[in-house]
Amino acid sequence: MDGCLTDGAMHSVATHDERPLRSGLFFYHIERGDRPLELFKLFGTIAIDNSKANQGIDETTDKAEKSHPRISDAFEKIGTAAVKVGKVIATGLAVGATAIGALAKQSLDSYANYEQLVGGVETLFKSSADKVQGYAANAFKTAGLSANEYMETVTSFSASLLQSLGGDTDAAADMANQAITDMSDNANKMGTAMSAIQNAYMGFAKQNYSMLDNLKLGYGGTQQEMYRLLLDAAELNSEFATTADFSMDELGHLSVGFSDVVRAINIVQNEMGITGTTAKEASSTIQGSLSATKSAWQNLLTGFAGGGEELDVLIENLVDSATTAAGNIVPRIVQILSGISDALPQVIAVLT
Repeated sequence: MDGCLTDGAMHSVATHDERPLRSGLFFYHIERGDRPLELFKLFGTIAIDNSKANQGIDETTDKAEKSHPRISDAFEKIGTAAVKVGKVIATGLAVGATAIGALAKQSLDSYANYEQLVGGVETLFKSSADKVQGYAANAFKTAGLSANEYMETVTSFSASLLQSLGGDTDAAADMANQAITDMSDNANKMGTAMSAIQNAYMGFAKQNYSMLDNLKLGYGGTQQEMYRLLLDAAELNSEFATTADFSMDELGHLSVGFSDVVRAINIVQNEMGITGTTAKEASSTIQGSLSATKSAWQNLLTGFAGGGEELDVLIENLVDSATTAAGNIVPRIVQILSGISDALPQVIAVLT
């Protein structure tokens, strides 16, 4: 018999002399070269020699009938096991489906927020909106923020920034990016919560300087202290000294545009070695690289709903960030384990 697949103990197949050949065997042969490979065999073999098939019909039938109770019992056990396995698989699929459903909802919510934020950026920055979105896409590295977080921060103070720059949207896009990078650098260097620094900048945009001390640059939260910061920036940078426009009257009222405040803070932070901290930490520290990875993931979450060619870039950004984070984390874990193994005998000796 060259190989056949039967579907029941008493089904028949045609032989060379067209006599029915009854078989109680389930098996399947696949030819591999000139030797058959038996893939599946159940509960004993009922041997059939094609050349003597006619003579062995009765013997084959008898074996099949005697095997029937064992085969039935075995199939019952297989059926029970299959049901159990099926339940496990079904449970796994249900859990997976729930997780995917939650992920899909997060992606949808993130994309809905993205659409709203893009609309706000386009309204404020008009022809320079693409420039802002480009900065936002790269903010996971430069500011440790997702694109949505970046655009949300930008729109919170851009109206004042544009006003102080005479409506120059291109200059405003660049300065807004500088402001957000400075915020992130300050948070990373000084250990201040990013939200506290964002609130300070939003206050500056409204000529409220009470949260200037949130930046921890050595200046208090008053108009006079902001004026002192501006004077220090002018002392440090001659270009700022000749182009900035700020003054304080005899009553202590400070007059200054928001763009000059942003420039002054950047100059002072640069002098203090704060500038560039976020970009550096994104590649060299555990916290910085994890922050970049988290933001890259948030961007990918938004990209799931947006699709398109950008999805490949978002995936690559996430992989690169995660790889960098792993490179920073793994050596520390190795060192921790080594330290524990070195210290443990001494600790045990002291305790005992």
